[in-house]
Amino acid sequence: MAGCPVCEAPVLAGDTYCEACGHALGAPTCASCGAAAVDAEGYCERCGLRQPTDRDHAETVIDGGAAAVTDKGLRRSRNEDAVALLTSGEAIVTVVCDGVGSSPRADEASAVAVETASAALARGLGQEEAFELAGRAVTKLATSVDDAPACTYVAAVVERGRITIGWAGDTRAYWLPGPAGRPGVMLTVDDAIETGEITGWLGADAVDVPLHVRTLTPEAPGLLLVCSDGLWRYLDGYAFPSSGTPIDMAREMLRHALDSGGQDNVTIALIPLGVTHG
Repeated sequence: MAGCPVCEAPVLAGDTYCEACGHALGAPTCASCGAAAVDAEGYCERCGLRQPTDRDHAETVIDGGAAAVTDKGLRRSRNEDAVALLTSGEAIVTVVCDGVGSSPRADEASAVAVETASAALARGLGQEEAFELAGRAVTKLATSVDDAPACTYVAAVVERGRITIGWAGDTRAYWLPGPAGRPGVMLTVDDAIETGEITGWLGADAVDVPLHVRTLTPEAPGLLLVCSDGLWRYLDGYAFPSSGTPIDMAREMLRHALDSGGQDNVTIALIPLGVTHG
């Protein structure tokens, strides 16, 4: 006779649930303790470990060398950041959203905002339209204004040497002029008060949040960096990588964030302009 993987009470072949503790038999196996005890939320009912997901760490590299990395960091149980990096004709589109930690299901908010906005921008819609569609998608996740998933937002479209950025919140974009290693120039302005609390986000409880839009045409080669606060909180005095491909540089920036404490999720997107990075 087999035993329940959670309470070890005897169970019969063909049983669906353990009569002693109510555990659903036939659940996925825990990556740590090996018990078939992972619940629908992804936690092991025996040892409590949250199971790894494909959002814990992910990397993207597209033609031309542009790259993105996202990682849950060292202190968070899950990654509430989300990133898209894709090409559309001659344009490169990236969107980075950071789930607001004080909101419910913040990971869902960032994921749906990134998916919606990147698809809209890839179709050729403008920054304002993409932002509005993303906002509607996040708002639909809410059951009420008291149960409103939320995220910050930044999107960039790079085409024929011109950069257009739209943002709300404290997710940032920087211009890293060549040669690499020189100080970065912040291209966005945080929607936040002095204490660090954000004043702009996407969600059902967001009221009259404006989208900031900036367009620039760099006169010299360099890299566009789009990132969440899991990186930029550690950039004071930081010397950006001086060599390597964008994915190499993104990995090095991630290592810096983790070595500096890794207190939050970390997302980094790097797009080269005016020079080929293989």
